[in-house]
Order: sequence, then C-alpha cells, then structure tokens
Amino acid sequence: MALVKLQTEHFRNLSSAPCSFSPSFNLLHGENGSGKTSVLEAIGYLGLGRSFRVSRHQAVVSHGQHRLTVFGGLDKGMASGGSNHGEQNTLRHRLGISRDIAQKETILRVDGEGVRSLSSLAMHLPVSVIDPGVFDIVAGGPGKRRQFLDWAVFHVEPTFATAWQQCQRVTSQRNQTLRNGRLDESLLRVWDSQYGALSEQISQARKTTFEQFRAAFDALVQEVDVGWTEGLKLEFYPGWDTGQTLGDVLRHHREQERKMGHTLYGPNRADIRLKFQGRPVAETFSRGQQKTLVILMKIAQGMVLSGLGKQVTFLLDDINAELDAGHRSMLAQKLQALRCQVFITSIEPPEPERLWPGKQAPDYRMFHVEHGKLTEE
Repeated sequence: MALVKLQTEHFRNLSSAPCSFSPSFNLLHGENGSGKTSVLEAIGYLGLGRSFRVSRHQAVVSHGQHRLTVFGGLDKGMASGGSNHGEQNTLRHRLGISRDIAQKETILRVDGEGVRSLSSLAMHLPVSVIDPGVFDIVAGGPGKRRQFLDWAVFHVEPTFATAWQQCQRVTSQRNQTLRNGRLDESLLRVWDSQYGALSEQISQARKTTFEQFRAAFDALVQEVDVGWTEGLKLEFYPGWDTGQTLGDVLRHHREQERKMGHTLYGPNRADIRLKFQGRPVAETFSRGQQKTLVILMKIAQGMVLSGLGKQVTFLLDDINAELDAGHRSMLAQKLQALRCQVFITSIEPPEPERLWPGKQAPDYRMFHVEHGKLTEE
C-alpha cells in the first residue's frame, strides 16, 4: 500500500490543508526551513509512530499548541499492481495518530477504530528513511544496526513485536533483580527461564529475516559496479556465543552481571557484523564507500519486503547533500524497479532526467514547499 493522502494539524510549520501524493515518486523542493523535511517527518509518524529527527514530541508540535495530529490515507499502491497517477481509488486504510503533549497521551486509529499499540498502526505503512543520519548504520554502534534489522523483522515476522515487548519487560525485571543488594538466585532462575525462551524466539526471527536480507544483498551487489564486494562479509550475531545455550552463558557470567547491574548477554546485544577482509568496515571503508554500502543495504531491505508483496515508502531527505549524481540515479532506478513509493526532498528544483538518464521516468508528482504549504507543479 502507499500513502496517497496526508493531513496534519499543529505539526511543526505545516499547513493543515490536505495533500495528495503519487503511489510512486514524489519530488519536493524548497528553501531550507520551508517544511520539506517536516512533510517526511509527518509521514514517518504514521509508519514509525515517532519522529526520525528528534526523540521528543514537544519538539514537533507547533509553537503555542499542546496537541499534534497526523492523518493518512492508503490505497492499494504499486506493489500489488496499483494504479497510475490520476486514477481515482478507494482508500484501503485510514491511519491517524494524535499526541497530547500536556497530558502525555497518544491516540491511535486505524480505519476509525482506536488501537492500543503503535505496531498496529505501523504494520500498514513500512517507512524506510534515508537521511544524513542513516549512515551511522555502518559507523555507529550495534544499536543502529539492531534497529535496522528489527525494522525488517517487524514487517516480515508478525509475532516479533509482541515477543520483543515481552522480552523487554522480562529484561527489566531481571535487571532489577541483579541490582538488588542480596542476589535472589531462585528468582533470577525464573527470569532466566523466561528470558531464554523469548530470546530464542526473537533471535530465530532475526536470523530468518537476516538470511533473506543477505540473499537479497548478495544478488544486488552482482548488479552494481563496486570493487569491494568480494571481501565483504555480513554476519548476524545474536548477542551471545551460540556454542553454548543462553542459559549456560548467563550462569557462567552471573557474577559479572551482578557487578554491572544489568543483562550483558542476549538479544539486547545483537548486531550485524560488517567486515571487509576480516576487519570492521568502519575501520577500512572510506566515507564514500560506507555511504554506498548503507544505500545497498536499504535497497536490499526493500527487496525483501517487495518479495512478500509489500510496498515500502522510502523517505529520502536532502540526499543531494550526501550522494553524488551517480548514486542518486542508482538509488532512484532500483527503487523504481521495486515499485516502491518514494519521497525525495531537495533545495533546488528536481531534475528527473538526471535521476533516470536515458530511461523512462516513473509516474511522479512534483511539489514546491514554502512556509509549510505544498503546491503541486
């Protein structure tokens, strides 16, 4: 499915006027501060339940207001043989999220009905962000790569979100027990048992999705001209030495965890290990090579979901500042082939002939953004 309708209220500087988008490509341009990224951020709220730029809702609500609202309408999109631009389509789903800053209350709606979890909202709109911060997937810590992997797992394995939430609660209880002055071994064994079972379930889901991702990535790199793929290795690390059961690992490191006061082994320590000729990519790749790798990883994620009949909505924020013309063209053409929905922002007016040189451009819509208002060109 694709986002074809968007309306916001008190969201940054955006106008409250409704907007209509193409289920294929949407090109947004305007000066800095005009509201381009805010449009992507609002779309991100529907697919992620939060901002991809800041962690606090207070930073997103319009000045002087205490509540923000984002509404989106989804049609059947391109992945399932969706429509061409200009056809009238019945909305398949209506998504809404409202956040009261003062009351710290969030209201979620799907097709007019209230839902309790963000996962019930996000499952309908897989949103993948490519912005300047995304390149930390390679250069940053394991948490960035876990987040990258878990986004795909969430959309591939329906039970993953529930298992992960349960594991987080058990981990919290286990950590509290570890921090107690006098260690209650019998209670800790109870938490170990629950934690171990959930960890195996989560790790299996991650491993299954990772194998699909790696197969897509391996196929993709055969199509692009980069000289460093021969020595590149991607491996999934579950968060503990799988030569032992997680229960054995926890028992053998009981004193270490007690001293630290928190859980040191398990799915909360999982990682995608990226190595080139046996060394970490972050130490061996140039900044340009790291950017190329992240772009290929993002495309491979899209390939996995596309293979399941799901259309990914990609938000490409200010990629002109991060990627050269060749990489921008490669990315646009690959996403077009995957029948993804794409939003691209830039300061200067877009040049479709440079994104799809010598090829037929997809059905796109172009917008100028000024003072939070979108005007279609």
